[in-house]
Amino acid sequence: MISGILVVNKPYGYTSRDAVNIISHKFNTRKVGHTGTLDPIATGVLVVPIGKALKISELLTSEVKSYRARVILGYETDMLDITGKETKRNIPNCTKEEIEEVLSHYLGKSLQEVPIYSAVKVNGKKLYEYARSNTKVTLPQHEINVYDLKLLGSPLYLKDTIEFDIECTVSKGTYIRGLIRDIGHSLNTYGTMKELIRTKQGLFTIEDSYTIDEIKNNKYKLLSIREALPNLKVTKVDENLSIKIKNGQVLDPFFKEEMSLIVDEHNKELAIYKKDGTKAKPYKMFEVE
Repeated sequence: MISGILVVNKPYGYTSRDAVNIISHKFNTRKVGHTGTLDPIATGVLVVPIGKALKISELLTSEVKSYRARVILGYETDMLDITGKETKRNIPNCTKEEIEEVLSHYLGKSLQEVPIYSAVKVNGKKLYEYARSNTKVTLPQHEINVYDLKLLGSPLYLKDTIEFDIECTVSKGTYIRGLIRDIGHSLNTYGTMKELIRTKQGLFTIEDSYTIDEIKNNKYKLLSIREALPNLKVTKVDENLSIKIKNGQVLDPFFKEEMSLIVDEHNKELAIYKKDGTKAKPYKMFEVE
């Protein structure tokens, strides 16, 4: 069975699940997932583990992600992007310098209100379910960290709106449309997301990603677990130790690091082992073809 990690450039209009289904059909396997949802309006990096690589999904889910976004100042929608229904409007009046000043205030840690159209659960129910049933709910807040946020180019001043591009690097769980909403409020107007591109997730960049068409036409590279986790120390073991590891035995430590990817004499990935006190225990076990 095929296994590995595929870095996909998700197209506009597709859900993350749509992309997974296409790849599942391409490789004729149901063992396909992804490590970070992108809304249909968004494009860019979607990390897709296949086969035994699904077991390391949590290790591929980076705490840091980078985006480019197109902002519209002048109105807000219920979805906080242009696919939603307009709910608030006024004519913005701000300079490039004022926009840059406001952006600088969002650097660092802050609390962000979760958008109503999201899958975050409150009392066991997803927020978008409250929105669709028109039921009032107190939106939760969570801590985010904005590591970098800057204006790209000059704002475009239109009749009743202002448009500009931003580039940002943020912590996992940050809603860019929520950030744009807040930026709009800080500029005494309303903000809506027009476009969004995820340019980087952890070590994976858009330059190294493949379009759906490229994947369909076999123009892609499938990364091994070893390649997808370059910062994880690799430990090669002999045949005797290999047998014990395949059986998932708890062993005396045989590597220096806290965690290590174990390969056999033929460089086949056997498992990831993790130290636990005075022992080394299996953390992720891989089937060996």
